[in-house]
Amino acid sequence: MSSNALPSWDVLTKHGVFPSGNHDEVARLNFLTHLNVHLSSQILPGVKTAYDKQVKPAIIAQTGQEPTSRHEVRMHMLNNGYFQVWSALRRNTMEMRHQAARSQVLGQIEGIVENVDKACVDDVNLQLDNSISIPPNVGSVDIHCQPGCYYQEYFENDVTVAASYDLGLFVTTAGLLGALSDGGGQGIANWLKTQHPEFAPKRILDIGCTVGHNAVPLAEHFPHAEVIAVDVARPSLRYAHARAKSLGVHNIQFVQANAEDLRQFDDGSFDLITTSMFLHELSHQSLPKILKTIHRLLADGGLNLHLEQPQYAGMDVYQQFIRDWDTYFNNEPYWGPMHELDLPKVFAECGFDPNDLFDVGVVSKVDEKIFGKPKTDGEDYGRSPVWNALGLWKGQHAKMRENAA
Repeated sequence: MSSNALPSWDVLTKHGVFPSGNHDEVARLNFLTHLNVHLSSQILPGVKTAYDKQVKPAIIAQTGQEPTSRHEVRMHMLNNGYFQVWSALRRNTMEMRHQAARSQVLGQIEGIVENVDKACVDDVNLQLDNSISIPPNVGSVDIHCQPGCYYQEYFENDVTVAASYDLGLFVTTAGLLGALSDGGGQGIANWLKTQHPEFAPKRILDIGCTVGHNAVPLAEHFPHAEVIAVDVARPSLRYAHARAKSLGVHNIQFVQANAEDLRQFDDGSFDLITTSMFLHELSHQSLPKILKTIHRLLADGGLNLHLEQPQYAGMDVYQQFIRDWDTYFNNEPYWGPMHELDLPKVFAECGFDPNDLFDVGVVSKVDEKIFGKPKTDGEDYGRSPVWNALGLWKGQHAKMRENAA
């Protein structure tokens, strides 16, 4: 076990609709957080050892060559006992996170819904549309094992899935996303502040906003901008609106819409369009439709930025295999297919000039007063606060190297 003490779930900022936790509920979440970190820091390295010492030599003995793909590695690792134990524990930790969060929310859901209702009634900053249907890539799977995904309502005005996601995210991130679990949005805002201080977008679009973790920091950083946050999930939007309002952020419109078709917005009407950990939840049918929408809506010279984990290209097959775990064991069926795409080619097919594209590291801004300094010793397969950002300034070739921040 790491000697570094982990923060308690209870240090998270309690905004106006955030679920509370009693002693046992907090202890349960803290146990799962510690188990998660233990698995990634202490057990996961043994999976690599098992590959190097047992599985890889066996593959070479059988085929006469080193494995050539992550799929070949996975097929052989499935029979390795060490990998089986780590994989089963990691899957169980995710399932227990959702069970613990769901139980905690359901015990107080009436009060949460009442507070959300009060914040949402007759508020023009919440625009719901009952005609919006759940697209197949969202409705066909409970993404990362969360029952009901982001959209399911079990009774009128239910926000259970949104509240569960908001409180349970800490178990997976161990606080590295900050006291409001908004490290992605904070990271983008900080990157723009330090690297492009002159950039002052008047209109911002955040796609796939869920509970507003990305949109709220952007709205705070650009208080004079009009921020539009879209999602198909009604309960997430209602919760997000109430959450933002309780945090004193009032320049966001939460709009129920499918980003494949945002015809209500004019061509070139946004200066900044963002997504955060969103592209890997899109199918090969949905992704190009949304990129074409972004291309239409982004103003000339405007910035499009996507926070994601890095693409597989250039990685060794073990790295690809271990990152691909989510595809097969965490209900993330689009993860691997998305991360193996030739994204410059996809962007070009959607109307963008691939010469405009750049990759840059965006560091999640961690609340140092509570969590201390963020770790700087590299990634641990998706748990690091350093994200890969794929971006472009529309019509402006990326002639200068973008700097990480």
